[in-house]
Amino acid sequence: MSERLTQTQRSRLMAAVRSRDTRPEIAVRRLVNALGYRFRLHRRDLPGTPDVVLPRLRKIINVNGCFWHMHTCRHGSTAPVNNAEFWNAKRTRNAARDRRTMRQLRSAGWSVLVIWECQMRDREKLARRLATFLSK
Repeated sequence: MSERLTQTQRSRLMAAVRSRDTRPEIAVRRLVNALGYRFRLHRRDLPGTPDVVLPRLRKIINVNGCFWHMHTCRHGSTAPVNNAEFWNAKRTRNAARDRRTMRQLRSAGWSVLVIWECQMRDREKLARRLATFLSK
């Protein structure tokens, strides 16, 4: 498969990707808030700087992009053609870091829920999943 974008266009596109306050993350925060929970964002004192932290409940919600964190869906299994070695290594490091961070958080007594970008399509199902996770 050939690349549709030039190297400059691809570089600009990748540089514009945000690490926090993404649309999926904001949507999850709105749902959690609508459920009546209060939370903290991006606590730097916790491993991996989690997206949503509910300290009283000892629960964490991370919202991951399928492409960047190598989810098993079709979006996570595709990779750029240009500079493929670099992007594959980067995405593999991200996934390894996610596993390491998850172990650290769980061993510290936190419950962790990972929400993938592809799971954001069905908001009702996502709201039920969040409510179940937060009520346990």
